[in-house]
Amino acid sequence: MDVLRSVVVLVHIVGFAITFGALVAEAVAARWRFTKLMDYGLLLSLITGLVLAAPWPDGVHLNYVKIGVKLTILVILGGILGMGAARQRRTGVAVPRPLFVTALLLSLSAAAIAVIW
Repeated sequence: MDVLRSVVVLVHIVGFAITFGALVAEAVAARWRFTKLMDYGLLLSLITGLVLAAPWPDGVHLNYVKIGVKLTILVILGGILGMGAARQRRTGVAVPRPLFVTALLLSLSAAAIAVIW
């Protein structure tokens, strides 16, 4: 059971890496656009995070406050990505840089909370 949980943790980290990596790649290219890849990484993080929030195997102690904070950050990040993507489709121009940087910092803060807390 520990191996299965470790695999889910790995996939959860991959979901973060996809989201954060896509944001960094767009920032380095100075395009400031939200992509579908970011949405997929966020969805992967959500699904695996919910699986990890289940109390399995026995003896695993969960920090429900941490889980709630990370879920809140994920929902806010999803809202920002959704609003930015809708604005991109409607206007055809890149999202405002402060909105993009906010998404980047939220993604990074979720990882920081996972590691530091």
